Amino acid sequence: MSTFLASLWWLLVALGVLVTFHEFGHFWVARRCGVKVLWFSVGFGKPLWSRTGRDGTEYVIAAVPLGGYVRMLDEREGDVPAAELDSAFNRKPVWQRMAIVAAGPLANLLLAFGLLWAMLVIGRPDYAPVVGRAEGIAAQAGLQPGERVLAVGERETPTWSELQMALMVAGLDRKPVPLRVQREDGGETRRSLPLDRLPAETDEMRLLGTIGLLPRHVLQPALVGKVLEGQPAWGLLAEGDRITAIDATPVASFEDIGPLVAALGERGGPGMVEVERDGQRLALEITPRRFTDETGGSHWLLGVERAAAGEPAKDAVLRLGPLAAIPAALRETGYQMRQLVDLVRHAFAGRISVQNTVSGPLTIARAANDFAERGPAWFLNFLALLSVSIALINLLPIPVLDGGHLLYYLIELVTGRPLGERAMATGQYLGLAMIAGLMGLAFYNDILRLMS
Repeated sequence: MSTFLASLWWLLVALGVLVTFHEFGHFWVARRCGVKVLWFSVGFGKPLWSRTGRDGTEYVIAAVPLGGYVRMLDEREGDVPAAELDSAFNRKPVWQRMAIVAAGPLANLLLAFGLLWAMLVIGRPDYAPVVGRAEGIAAQAGLQPGERVLAVGERETPTWSELQMALMVAGLDRKPVPLRVQREDGGETRRSLPLDRLPAETDEMRLLGTIGLLPRHVLQPALVGKVLEGQPAWGLLAEGDRITAIDATPVASFEDIGPLVAALGERGGPGMVEVERDGQRLALEITPRRFTDETGGSHWLLGVERAAAGEPAKDAVLRLGPLAAIPAALRETGYQMRQLVDLVRHAFAGRISVQNTVSGPLTIARAANDFAERGPAWFLNFLALLSVSIALINLLPIPVLDGGHLLYYLIELVTGRPLGERAMATGQYLGLAMIAGLMGLAFYNDILRLMS
């Protein structure tokens, strides 16, 4: 299956699950409040499948799976027989109407909790939160290679993904954040990461690079893939050699070679390059050579290229038992809610780019395919985050959305009478304009990401 078709498929799966659960929340509470439901649709547009149930509700799957709706008996939308007036939505007390409207977003939050619980029970493979290299701000905090970051503030970080997300959220406030760290000798210590020193123009999506924190799992072993003919290493090093030290300084990854070779070249004379070859340890004397590139820059080189790097094996699993996963999933649902609220707050304040906070269906489809390829636990995690996002978006006080209707009913609850039809109509037009603007921005961001 091509990437495009796979992305489209997983987008439809994700939206189908989330929209169905959202609309079912409205449907279930409406029925409990005695409201007659005329239409339960997943998707918009031309019906692809429909069936009328015993309860008189027509259940529909429509052609455009980018939403859905529940149509209830309502005098504002058509004539209602006198015998059915008691089951009309507009005749219900305001608190029942508020409950029906709020049930959709609440259903998405409940779904997110269930998805996170399932993810924790299944177990999500990941990487350990171990420092591979610390530079810049990370080095100023005292972080050392091999140390494991156990928590960022109050947020536990059992895997690298949790660490990355916790630092991204903490970085929005540009304040020092405490870290709980496990040293290589097993002891624990506290460090303070000075995120107030981040440059003002920092891109949130590249925050870790700006902090100077590189994870252990991205540091590939210093394996020789090719020895260039006529260069200093020719005839000495061989394909498959693992360079372990240069001039008595240990080499942990291929990225360590350049600075060490430069230091050796500036010192002058030959140096010892230690390698592992076929289970044997060898010490080879090599003299680096200065090379000038086409831009006029000069570099000290051995004349080796790195071996092709594969994806490193996962070395951590986020997994809990069925009972322990219940409070953990509840905490994670609350954390994701607070995280998204903070993102929206910072976006409105202009502190982060809307390009990084507003995504359209193209980006969501690509992300859905990416997470699905990682395994079921990762896809459940993605669905949970998307479900929380849908819940919070629908709670925004924008007419047309659930939050807008809740605002209307709150005004009615305070004033004792519903808003006038003109005020509601004006609100609907404003809401449609705002939604159209958000959709336009989302598609614009999608196109920018594709072009870049």
